[in-house]
Amino acid sequence: RNRAIELQQRLQTIITQKDDTTIIQDFPTFTQKILEWLPEDLANPPIELEIPLPDYGETLKPTYAVADPDTKEWLILIQTVKPELNLDQINPETQKTAWKATIQAKFERLLRETKIPTGLLSNGKELRLIYAPSGETSGHLTFPIQAMTEVSGRLILGALDMLLGSDRLFNMPSDRRLIKILSESRDYQNEVSTKLADQVLDALWELLKGFQAAGVSWTQGLNPTPQEIYGGLITTLMRLVFLLYAEDQGLMPDDPIYQQNYAISGLYERLKQDESNYPDTMDQRLGAWAWLLTLFRLINSGGGPKPEYLNPRQGQLFDPQQYPFLQGPVGCVSDSVTHRNSEETNKATLTHPNPPQIPPITDGVIYRILQKLLILDGEKLSYRSLDVEQIGSVYEAIMGYEIKTTKKFAIGIKTKPKGAKNTTTIIIDIETLLAAKPNNRPKLLKEWAQCQITGKNLKKLKQATTKTEIVAALENKISTHTPEILPPGSLYLQPGQERRRSGSHYTPRKLTQPIIEKTLNPILEKLGKNPTPSQILSLKICDPAMGSGAFLVETCRFLADKLVQAWSNHTPTPHTQTPLQARRLIAQNCLYGVDKNPFAVNLAKLSLWLITLDKNLPFTFVDHALKCGDSLVGLTQTQINAFAKDTTEDLPLLKLLKQKIEKAKSYRHKIQTEDTLTNVDTENKLAQLEKAEAELEEIRLTGNICVAAFLAGKNSKERKQKREEYGNILRELTQNPTPHNPHSTLHTPFHWEIEFPEVFERENPGFDAIVGNPPFAGKNTTINSNPENYLDWLKELHPESHGNSDLVAHFFRRAFTISRHGGSIGLIATNTIAQGDTRSTGLRFICNNGGTIYNAQKRVKWPGLAAVVVSVVNIFKGSYSGIKTLDGRVTENISAFLFHAGGNDDPEVLIANQGKSFIGSIV
Repeated sequence: RNRAIELQQRLQTIITQKDDTTIIQDFPTFTQKILEWLPEDLANPPIELEIPLPDYGETLKPTYAVADPDTKEWLILIQTVKPELNLDQINPETQKTAWKATIQAKFERLLRETKIPTGLLSNGKELRLIYAPSGETSGHLTFPIQAMTEVSGRLILGALDMLLGSDRLFNMPSDRRLIKILSESRDYQNEVSTKLADQVLDALWELLKGFQAAGVSWTQGLNPTPQEIYGGLITTLMRLVFLLYAEDQGLMPDDPIYQQNYAISGLYERLKQDESNYPDTMDQRLGAWAWLLTLFRLINSGGGPKPEYLNPRQGQLFDPQQYPFLQGPVGCVSDSVTHRNSEETNKATLTHPNPPQIPPITDGVIYRILQKLLILDGEKLSYRSLDVEQIGSVYEAIMGYEIKTTKKFAIGIKTKPKGAKNTTTIIIDIETLLAAKPNNRPKLLKEWAQCQITGKNLKKLKQATTKTEIVAALENKISTHTPEILPPGSLYLQPGQERRRSGSHYTPRKLTQPIIEKTLNPILEKLGKNPTPSQILSLKICDPAMGSGAFLVETCRFLADKLVQAWSNHTPTPHTQTPLQARRLIAQNCLYGVDKNPFAVNLAKLSLWLITLDKNLPFTFVDHALKCGDSLVGLTQTQINAFAKDTTEDLPLLKLLKQKIEKAKSYRHKIQTEDTLTNVDTENKLAQLEKAEAELEEIRLTGNICVAAFLAGKNSKERKQKREEYGNILRELTQNPTPHNPHSTLHTPFHWEIEFPEVFERENPGFDAIVGNPPFAGKNTTINSNPENYLDWLKELHPESHGNSDLVAHFFRRAFTISRHGGSIGLIATNTIAQGDTRSTGLRFICNNGGTIYNAQKRVKWPGLAAVVVSVVNIFKGSYSGIKTLDGRVTENISAFLFHAGGNDDPEVLIANQGKSFIGSIV
């Protein structure tokens, strides 16, 4: 306290009043008097700290630079501007330059380009500490000068002293200095993601138990399937995270009516108070679920006292008809409530002892769910501080589960897959375990749940004669997600094979950012030094295993920056489009993704919605470009045509295939060209998509049945028989859609040329770039996680491939196939990508057939807590002019990377076969 008073007295001697505003007129004096820096600590920056931007006609440079007095390394860059300038607005003095960015945005770029991530920005009225490490989202903390002169602002001034005082910056042990603290704080975000992911999974279990406790009445005759229940629960949590993010970003109304009667934060505070006052009755009280349903309707349809109060978001996420069982019969939460901000009506809903027809989810359930989403390590979490990728990672942790019902007494076992960052729960049949021979029980536990029992508990397990004794033997292995014993008829979450094998690894921005840049740079080079906006918007980028959409989000950021630059370079008058509007256009025109998990597709949509979120506009329409299916299972137009011709000569499909695809292409073109920068009714775009899908339905059905015929046969003879059999079924289905459809229960193929006609029906067809982190899976996992004969399909699809190859090699092959000539690929791979059968299946074939590897990294450690090491490979389809020479050192590295596993292939021969340079750089 005394220190703060002393600093305040000093501050009073160096501030001045200008237009009733307190400012620091002399920044060097401020650093000496308040921060106690020495005069020489504030240095004039050398020219190497200047970043010229010739495309924009300006040069970024700091006002001062601060170096470590011992190592002489630069610690902090400082920029001071005039007091009348707003740090979050464009500097009028640079208005004529091509880059229309805020003062802070330009300073952040300076920090990233110089690789000095810590900076101070000041206009005399505010001092802003900024941390902007390369490849990561920036963060900042603002210290208002006026507030620091007041008694109530002493804590702010004290915090400034603790962070930027000379001791913290220069004198303390290195592990306690500011630079280290900022770095460790950023690293802690990975831990935050991990902890929050566990809590979100807890919330999913809590919501499931809430519906279970509500009894059968919540189905209201709707009879949802287990898959629909799972989807509804996940959707509820995704709605909540969207709202938490939007509220923290200031994108929701800030008036008292919204905050007190609709906001998630307002609901949590009310439930927190109720829990404090009436802890014993929280699971008997009702009303919070009705609050949420009303809010969900409001977000979907919009409403308020004036049209612009809350514009409708529309889109699938908040569509009340997507999962009707969440709200009971249609109309139980009426639009009259949703569209009016009546405090009395809402309070009546909350206090009603039994809201009619709404599933009776108790306030206790909702409170515990919100607590899991909002409180971390005892402190309230700010979603504003999380990257969109981190939010995606949190919700990726709840993917890959199924909802099942216990037939016997069961128990939940917690397990952690090898290399995974999160634990998961596997439900096992305790009665079957008890009935097994004592010596077989440990083996069954390991087989069912990767659970190993040792010591005294192993002895107890073998000696157990009752369910209670089994529970006692398992002790610390029992999951907290379930009660000790689940009775028959209980709903539970069970992880699928992929989830059990490896858990979930989202791709952090530290990995996506350099991969995106390395992959897209060759594509941008082809467009020339000064690409036009239309050239950038014509690019087509795809992630064939998109998960939560981390690569698509980073691509959106990267290309949006390029689009803003192109607008500046090619618009004769100052343009009004913002970086956010650029992201919306990029998302709608340039980005594509596929995933075999339908809930991952929805999560990827959420990620793109968050990165393109506008306060006054509906969700960016991406339904046409993010689709569900198996990227490795599908046919070309020619193959579909051949199947129809061979088996059903009378089908009209043959004559209409091209016409239907052209019609679908025209409808999809309207989606991408329709204005996304105004509040255009999303239903217009959805109608265009439905028309496109209708045109493709028969073609897709033919392809799916052809795939089903292959997967149903064990050899060529059986497959020929199945083709004839399924061909007859296809004829029946085109005339009468009621017969059994053999493909419906086997798989979800994805026919690339059919699904994305605007990509494959253009000159030089295919994607401009393929990016992503495809799944890794050995032979056994591939077989166990997919339909029968799946491995045979892969070997048929990719000539010269081997059955022992890791699945990731087939994603490389697929990426190469669907790329256009002159396209680029940037994929994360297992380290075995350069070894043995995986190498020969993937990179060897690609290199022998026109592919140029221009960048490769091996033994890349995964950022964060996951114990994973990967490779990163970039490939150009064709010869890449960016590779000038191939010296001996690089040749040696080629051998080390691609051929160190004892292969017989000679890299020089492969290079000669290509006739071009092979590797540009090995890092």
